Amino acid sequence: MNTDIENLFKDKVIGHPAGLFVIFFTEMWERFSFYGMKILLVLFLTAPFLSDNPGWEWSRENALALIGTYSSLLYLTPIVGGWLADKITGYKWAVIIGCFIMMLGHLAMVFETTWSLYLGLALLVIGTGFFKPNMTSMISEMYKGKESKKDGAYTIYYMGVNAGAFFGMMLCGYLAENIGWSYGFGLAGIFMLGGLIQFWLAKDLFGSIGEKPSKVHEVELPQNINEESPKEHDATGETEKLNPFTMVDKILILLSSIGGVLYLFNDPMSKIGNVNMLNFSIGGMDGSNVTILLALVLFLYLIITRIGRYSKMVRDKIIAVSIFGIFTVFFFAAFEQSLGSMTLFARDYTDRLLTGSSATIFKVIDTILTIVPLAIITWVLFLLFKKTFSKIAASNIVLALTFVFLWFVVGYKIMNEFSKDATEVGASWFGILNSFFIITLAPLFSKWWESKYNPSVGMKYGFGLMLLGLGFGILVFGTMGIPQGAKTASVSMIFLILAYLFHTMGELCISPVGLSYLSKLVPGRMIGFMFGIWYLAIAIGQKAAGNMGGMIDKISEEYSLSTFFLIFTLVPIGVGVISMLLNPVLKKLMHGVK
Repeated sequence: MNTDIENLFKDKVIGHPAGLFVIFFTEMWERFSFYGMKILLVLFLTAPFLSDNPGWEWSRENALALIGTYSSLLYLTPIVGGWLADKITGYKWAVIIGCFIMMLGHLAMVFETTWSLYLGLALLVIGTGFFKPNMTSMISEMYKGKESKKDGAYTIYYMGVNAGAFFGMMLCGYLAENIGWSYGFGLAGIFMLGGLIQFWLAKDLFGSIGEKPSKVHEVELPQNINEESPKEHDATGETEKLNPFTMVDKILILLSSIGGVLYLFNDPMSKIGNVNMLNFSIGGMDGSNVTILLALVLFLYLIITRIGRYSKMVRDKIIAVSIFGIFTVFFFAAFEQSLGSMTLFARDYTDRLLTGSSATIFKVIDTILTIVPLAIITWVLFLLFKKTFSKIAASNIVLALTFVFLWFVVGYKIMNEFSKDATEVGASWFGILNSFFIITLAPLFSKWWESKYNPSVGMKYGFGLMLLGLGFGILVFGTMGIPQGAKTASVSMIFLILAYLFHTMGELCISPVGLSYLSKLVPGRMIGFMFGIWYLAIAIGQKAAGNMGGMIDKISEEYSLSTFFLIFTLVPIGVGVISMLLNPVLKKLMHGVK
């Protein structure tokens, strides 16, 4: 293995092994297709059937119920996919399997039929389960023994994530809204196919890295502190035995998992297809709510009883992680409105028509936003060519062809936009703002975290949640003039742009630091289990985002659209204040971990 790592580091691009950039471009195409499709989903499902670009005219509640379940499952299947890669397939083949299944999913979406939609979403969920956890595992294995360069590697990797999301939402959204939904779904599938072929042809570059499953299950994260000792020392210096899962623990995991999965599937099925698998009630509460509450109670009992069996120091640290997990649920329940209710707000309530000098300025800015990052990434592609063409020529040629096609689509978009006097900004265009703000603001936040003014984790969560709430507060102010129950309006797009800015700043306070603190606080032998718990917290937030976003029509009709966004303003700010107030307690529970 060491020989393969050394071979990878012989051919460097920007100070890192060329193999990292094979992963970079594979991840970029996967995120291109994933976000390109996801930004279209709510628009396609809710678009009027009788229109120039007909959709399915679903209610917003039904569409967001399906999207909530889909988004939640995307964070649950990687728990299984990571385990399968560790035990059976290896990371490299898990990535290839995931790419292939996702490519089939995107292909199914092109047909715009009921069966193909559900088949496509199912394949995307399964494919993501194989793909998502194992790309980062490949990087971890590549950098064994070279930990000092690992943070830089993850930075480059996440730039690929955001670059793919940026171009996917921009170009898939543009084709879908201006030509037809199938073109947007189809473009996502084309680049997923390109990513699959490129990685397949380059797989030999990695040697045995990611090829064979590890004999010992290991989930490695940036800044992870894994202990090798089978015992944990508490604050008194005493050691404790391992805390294996008992039969009761396993039964609780099984029952809570079954309850959660039943709720995830029953919610959209009962709303969309009028098929209710949980058609009963207890004490006036319907079966769906009874099931999920029971599942949550069983799961909380599992966590509490397991925590109680650890030593004081380990118990305190896990309690701290659990509190961060609760904050994470609240954060994602509001933040993920970006691809749900906020996208609907962009389409139905935002003035997106620009004329005269405003249109010209937008076209120029949009062109610069597109051309500059694409030119930079193309330059990286050229550097990769110089280092690896003799070894993986076929992979490089496929990668080059995908970039030629990408430049063609970008050129088509720019020429088509400049040929018009007026410009109607697509509703999907606003989705790129998050990726753009991340790319531009991440270096500033990184410097803040490295400075002497670096806040503690409780304060970071507080800042993140409050910034998220303030972003929705801007939308509250912008929608105050919209009448009760109105289905359309013409609010200035500046409100939505500022909301995305504040939301991104909130994300930078929370998303990058959550897993880092988890890896520092949790003993190495528990990392895999707690990593799964963390994904579960995000999955709960995703489903809550869909259900809460689906209430937009009901709240707007009974109260106002401002009231709808006011909920997302007050709740995150309130939870953020709680995080700040708990900061001294959290610091004590963390026992000096910074």
